[in-house]
Amino acid sequence: MGTADIMPGVSGGTIALITGIYERLVHSISKINFKFIKPFLKGDMSLSWKILKEEVDFSLFIPLGLGIGLAIISMAQVMSFMLENYTAFTYAFFSGLILASAYIVYKEIDGICVKGFISLLAGLIGAFLFVGLNPIQANHSLPIIFLSGLLAICAMILPGISGAFVLLLLNQYEYMLNALNDVSLPDIFAFGAGAALGIVVFSRVLDYLLRNYESFTMAFLVGLMLGTLRLPYQKLEITDAGSLLPLLIIGLVGFGLVMVLEKKFRYIDY
Repeated sequence: MGTADIMPGVSGGTIALITGIYERLVHSISKINFKFIKPFLKGDMSLSWKILKEEVDFSLFIPLGLGIGLAIISMAQVMSFMLENYTAFTYAFFSGLILASAYIVYKEIDGICVKGFISLLAGLIGAFLFVGLNPIQANHSLPIIFLSGLLAICAMILPGISGAFVLLLLNQYEYMLNALNDVSLPDIFAFGAGAALGIVVFSRVLDYLLRNYESFTMAFLVGLMLGTLRLPYQKLEITDAGSLLPLLIIGLVGFGLVMVLEKKFRYIDY
């Protein structure tokens, strides 16, 4: 998920779906209501810890958080290099990942009715138009970085919408990559604070939709993923049949990788 989250065009939520932890992740985040803070401020550490253990799924968050953090730190420079030097190949790989992910989510839907098709179409059109937006020339002040973190994390948890692409639109992507590489603590903390607030609030909305309107929500997510294919397509730089073949092969590798991951993790009880 950490590696996907720093790739414009790929969502960490997509990886969560592939590996079978998506609904547990969303539900676990939505359960956090910060009741442990009140006894903590009163100095009642035992009660605070008891409430915290009930609220927070540590068996999920600790390994997942460590994995995401390690991937973001270690992959930031790699991603910058790949996007700068092998742009078309990198986005061809992304295309395969996204297309396979959309197929996997589609399989989870028990038939698509008219309302489900409308939901899918709404997601597709919305994502297609969103990807076509021009970047906003926002500054890099701490309040703007905080807002960027809040918006990007909402996208990161949605399969199909890339948080990194939201940062691109807000003119913060390269700046935050450099902030990570340079360990700029004020920028990192401001972004992290916005992300923490955004994921706690947005996860409650998403958890409600998944529990009460699962088929419509899943259809909408499939549409989102298909719509975001506009971004990698724009970066493929297809000039002739000779340039198409290697891109097609790399895309198939990405597609195959997702299918292998899905088969490996699908029946694991988390």
